Amino acid sequence: MGPGGPVSGWPLAGTLLVAVAASMVAGGEDCLWYVDRNGSWHPGFDCEFFTFCCGTCHQRYCCRDPLRLLTERQQRHCLAF
Repeated sequence: MGPGGPVSGWPLAGTLLVAVAASMVAGGEDCLWYVDRNGSWHPGFDCEFFTFCCGTCHQRYCCRDPLRLLTERQQRHCLAF
């Protein structure tokens, strides 16, 4: 086998798999209302096509990075705590 062997392609394949899975899960995932660290209320908003809600419990925005995806389930968990 050459340098790196069969494992060298795994990071790309793994990243691609995460991106595809996140985009499928993110269908209809918009940002729900939230309260920031200063206690200010922010209304919910819809993300454009092929973007989804990203960020944290206290700061949300739309993005295309599946590693920053914040699902509606996670957002609701933020509201409970």
